[in-house]
Amino acid sequence: MKTRDVVLVDGIRTAFGKAGEKGCFWQTRADDMVVKVIRELLRRNPQVKPELVEENVWGATTQEGDQGLTMGRTSAILAGLPDATAGFSVDRMCAGGMTAVTCAASEIATGACEVAIAGGVEHMGHHPMGATADPNPRFLAERLVSPDALVMGKTAENLHDLYPDITKRMADEYALISQRKTARAYEQGKIQQMIVPMSVYTANGWMVADRDQQPRPETTLEGLGSLKTPFRVQGNVTAGNASGLNDGACGVLLMTAELANKLGLVPKMRLVGYAYAGVAPDVMGLGPVPATRKVLRNTGLKIEDIGLIEMNEAFAVQCLIFMKEFGLKTPDDERVNPWGGAIAFGHPLASSGPRLMVHLMHLFAERPEVRYGLGTMCVGLGQGGSVIWENLQTKQAK
Repeated sequence: MKTRDVVLVDGIRTAFGKAGEKGCFWQTRADDMVVKVIRELLRRNPQVKPELVEENVWGATTQEGDQGLTMGRTSAILAGLPDATAGFSVDRMCAGGMTAVTCAASEIATGACEVAIAGGVEHMGHHPMGATADPNPRFLAERLVSPDALVMGKTAENLHDLYPDITKRMADEYALISQRKTARAYEQGKIQQMIVPMSVYTANGWMVADRDQQPRPETTLEGLGSLKTPFRVQGNVTAGNASGLNDGACGVLLMTAELANKLGLVPKMRLVGYAYAGVAPDVMGLGPVPATRKVLRNTGLKIEDIGLIEMNEAFAVQCLIFMKEFGLKTPDDERVNPWGGAIAFGHPLASSGPRLMVHLMHLFAERPEVRYGLGTMCVGLGQGGSVIWENLQTKQAK
């Protein structure tokens, strides 16, 4: 079967709020965040009439409550898409949204549909990670996995054990760099263009959520060094060198390159390839390494061909390991997360994968000389996901 080129036309997200009662989305439903993203994608691209959207795919880690009842279908109905628009939900924990995008892209590539919206959402305030999970007793009784595998912070401590040359200070330095990059990007107006403002009701009345709540521009190395290590006595992982608990949604608009041209749309990037790989659950942060090696092998590319790398910063140590394994400059490389990452923005689980893609989309516009970009992330219970995109903004970029 001959596959078709799949292009990303646009992408947008909500602000990322803090999980819990102090978060801006505490009294907002997860599905309403998804609806906001869907409607904004269509508003920004009026050539794409609602009846053209054939598939709506959304990732969510906890598929219950306001994230249940098959989010892909319910959000299509709530957003006013026609009854003919199909929809489904997927779960690959942190890579749920990334998987939603690659699933939708695969449908387009193989001819199952021509236009799809895909993304991820997570309301960690309403659905704390693993709160209602019921792991099979065999996991631990038969030692199928280490107990550490069920606590992400402990898996990060295990990474420090595997790579003792990566110290806590190095992780803190990486975290500080991430915060500074994000602060600079906000000052320059880079991040605001990716966020759709959303009116939300809070304990203090109505407000407009148009800015991430997680970034801490005042962060210092001294402050990071004084934080507690909750996952191990005298450990390395802290709230400062790890991502936060957050609420948010992010989605993208995908279609065939042929249809984009027919509609007069200017696609931002083309899907080159993607791959997922598994690792031991208790060192899940290693996942991006084999996933990236796999996608590079499958596409015939080398890491030297990749001009931009958007890596989800679940933990600083995981990022430093990736950079070390691929010969990148640590703790900072100009190709990696130029506008900061999840340590600053936050990590609303399934929504983070599409966020990486939206960052690449905007970075490609600023760097027309870059041909290929990579989005990669680790996944709970021992997986990694990596997606390579080609920059199509080389001519229209200023």
